[in-house]
Amino acid sequence: MTVSVLVVDDSGFFRKRLTEILTSSGQIKVIGVATNGREGVELAAKLRPDVITMDYEMPVMDGISAVREIMKKHPTPVLMFSSLTYEGARVTLDALEAGAVDFLPKNFEEIARDGSQLQRILIDRILDVARSRPGVRPTSAPVSKPAPGTARDNTAARTRAPLPSAPRSSPVRRTPEAAAEAEVSRRSYRRGPAKHYNVVGIGTSTGGPVALQRVLTALPASFPRPIVLIQHMPASFTPAFAERLNKLCQIEVRQAEDGDLLKPGLALLAPGGKQMMIENRGGQGRVRILPGDERLNYKPCVDVTFGSLARSFPGKTLGVILTGMGADGKEGCRMMKQSGSDVWSQDEKSSVIYGMPMAVAKAGLSDEILALEEIGPRLVEGVS
Repeated sequence: MTVSVLVVDDSGFFRKRLTEILTSSGQIKVIGVATNGREGVELAAKLRPDVITMDYEMPVMDGISAVREIMKKHPTPVLMFSSLTYEGARVTLDALEAGAVDFLPKNFEEIARDGSQLQRILIDRILDVARSRPGVRPTSAPVSKPAPGTARDNTAARTRAPLPSAPRSSPVRRTPEAAAEAEVSRRSYRRGPAKHYNVVGIGTSTGGPVALQRVLTALPASFPRPIVLIQHMPASFTPAFAERLNKLCQIEVRQAEDGDLLKPGLALLAPGGKQMMIENRGGQGRVRILPGDERLNYKPCVDVTFGSLARSFPGKTLGVILTGMGADGKEGCRMMKQSGSDVWSQDEKSSVIYGMPMAVAKAGLSDEILALEEIGPRLVEGVS
């Protein structure tokens, strides 16, 4: 099946180069190009592409405004192109909250070292995004925020645009095998009483920035356990993402540094481009930040952090796997289960990409399978 793509960018060179790369695959057809966001919105309605690639800085209408309009009228998977700068990270996070599925650096040299690698990365990403479910984030529950007058009262949290509504159907047909695998997510799981955990680990990838925001803003400042977060994200993005979460949440959120101690009500985000491991020093959790191993596809890697949690706090860790491509986290969750710890995973319906949580559920490692909007309240209820 051919995936149709609409390219939205004000650079004629970039439109031409991207079109050449995508059409060379034989699996992708560029059915239209737009030079600004307004044109992109109009062509999205007219052409109904399977995927839209979107620049963020354009005349007439910027990319974020265009994404909001598209999600409101004709929800479609959007891949953003952004710069790998601090400001680029902030803009990209806004685009993801507006409804974009994923992002890539606009500078092709930052994506790959050679042409064949670049072609493979771009084509694979477009095909993956085509399988996503845009606009699945719940619209009925607003972003949680601290009470007025508290240290974390934040005007931005009150004024964010609503998240997009329900999507159109996925352009990729589900095979009988995939349908059987998806049945895993509909199993019924009995919820037990609150348990004592030393630490909660949350791993995610595509769709994760918005999913983590939903989960963490539901937690009170008095949440009794430390949290470690692993989100597949470039090094230049994680400081801005941690800052954003910290402004929105009642718990404290910051990027982890080597030597940090785990503390109740503190969520530490693994820095991009590196690996985060947790050590147990006399019952006290301590962070180790290590260089990213080139042999590992993901930096940070959920398997690495979850494996260290399983070794450091056997039987006393809760692992949570949220939306994301691939299967990172499955082996780390297996180690957790073997050590006596518990694992929760997000369900298919609320996942932007049902890859990572499906891998965990299909392997029989999930103690509970939960919709995104249930996970935060369930953490409050289930962690003593």
